[in-house]
Amino acid sequence: MPFKEIRMPKFPECWETCGCCGQGEVSVLEILVAPGDRVACDEPVLILETGKVALDISSPWAGIVQEVLVAEGDSVNEGNVLVTLL
Repeated sequence: MPFKEIRMPKFPECWETCGCCGQGEVSVLEILVAPGDRVACDEPVLILETGKVALDISSPWAGIVQEVLVAEGDSVNEGNVLVTLL
């Protein structure tokens, strides 16, 4: 069974105009899962932070966490793979 990738979403227009996210200043604030954890659809897997807001990133699928590809404090950009699920 192929794994599924949870990726950094596209920046909403409001993010691009505030100056923080549009400049790529989005970082991983907290990781909520570890390899081997079972997650439900829509369950938060990590929290991102910009200069102004914290944003939960939820899993679009149920599955088992295969790998977490970011660490707390890492900067992330649109399209980066954050977590993989089996």
